Amino acid sequence: MIRFIDLFAGTGGIRLGFQEACKKHSIGSECVYSSEIDKNACASYELNFGENPFSDITKVNELPDFDFMLAGFPCQSFSYAGKRKGFGDTRGTLFFDVERLLKKYKPKGFLLENVRGLTTHDKGRTFETIVNSLKSIGYNIEYRLLNSSNFGVPQNRVRIYIVGILNGNFTLNLNSDVGAVDSHKFKERNMQKSLFDFGEVVKHKIVKEILETETDIKYQCSEKFTNQLKNVIGNDLTKLNGVRLIDTRNGNSIHSWELGIKGECSTDEIEFLNLLIANRRKKIFGTHQDGKALTLEQIKTFYKKDNILDVSKSLIKKGYLSNYDNKHNPVCGNMSFEVFKFLDPESISITLTASDTNRLGIVQNGKARRLTPRECARLQGFPDSYQLLENDNAVYKQMGNAVSVPVIEAVISDLIENNKNIIDKLASPKKPYTLPSRSKNQPHKPKLVTEYVFANADEKESTTTQQCI
Repeated sequence: MIRFIDLFAGTGGIRLGFQEACKKHSIGSECVYSSEIDKNACASYELNFGENPFSDITKVNELPDFDFMLAGFPCQSFSYAGKRKGFGDTRGTLFFDVERLLKKYKPKGFLLENVRGLTTHDKGRTFETIVNSLKSIGYNIEYRLLNSSNFGVPQNRVRIYIVGILNGNFTLNLNSDVGAVDSHKFKERNMQKSLFDFGEVVKHKIVKEILETETDIKYQCSEKFTNQLKNVIGNDLTKLNGVRLIDTRNGNSIHSWELGIKGECSTDEIEFLNLLIANRRKKIFGTHQDGKALTLEQIKTFYKKDNILDVSKSLIKKGYLSNYDNKHNPVCGNMSFEVFKFLDPESISITLTASDTNRLGIVQNGKARRLTPRECARLQGFPDSYQLLENDNAVYKQMGNAVSVPVIEAVISDLIENNKNIIDKLASPKKPYTLPSRSKNQPHKPKLVTEYVFANADEKESTTTQQCI
């Protein structure tokens, strides 16, 4: 039996993957403590695991005995002082609490998950600080950058997975693989594999395999938005497959001025803005920032028509163009799109995020609609047996923050299969732990178990972190 704790638990994706790997290898597992501060995430967790993990981990000092730690901690900067270049002070960050509990309890092992940008954040010093800290406690470390699309999940999601074992060497056979850059490269890459790779070809799931056959009408795009789309691409909505709706880029994209969201635009006005988007990043106009505001004289170098003054004034009046100190920039209306990206059913999804998952779209049976919460859960590898809240917005956010369950299962399975001696020690019987775990029949109030310190919901709703990309 492996006793584990689940920190920064979210909706329980890491726990699901860990338990599935243990079950696959006939190893018993028991979650003896879980912690999460977001109330909606706690509700989902309780719905599926029968226990409410609501707590502030920064105030937790006493835990039951445990063998393994799971933690998807947020990415934050560390402070640096003195001459220890590359090694920072972890105090004041949530990683400090991971470090603090590892130092105190010295579990046999852990799995940490974080965003890809952790390795390059703050010029690599953040990651170096974490690795040095974990090693100083006595853990040997292996880490992998893995793309969910290689694990039966049709999503382009690269994350870092850090495995540590206390005072012991271990092996992971999984190799880092960040996968294809985007959905277009994914299709090219996998087509080439199927044509020229005569060995075993890995079967990758694609978006169409996770779609529901019947969906509620509330997920369909509005008639107005659909007509705006048809005015741009025609009646065949499948032309939207893979198209992004964004005002800051060209390429395979549609802009608000082409849709006429703030008012219909003439052909010249559309040309003006598209040329501005295409040229404002050129170094000829300076290197001080990406996407520079340009004067009309600068714009005249690529927009050659004589009506430039009338066109610019009209666009400013409609709200598509700004003019500050005689420098012009498009006014981006990305949040005004009902859907900001239509997924290609024959490829993989872009990375789900907490802020945008509710505006991912698909064309199915000739109709444009948003993805359902269940489809988003499938994009993260959650089984259909996993229960979702009736609050769609909460579920979209949760799935944007979640981990891909099959990747966790694969990493833990790899650890189990290649390190039998270590796993035997992990799973060996231990003396009974002294603090009670929360049971399904207990009411889940912050004051219930005095050994655990819970956050005041009104006082601390969330923790501020610096986003790593």
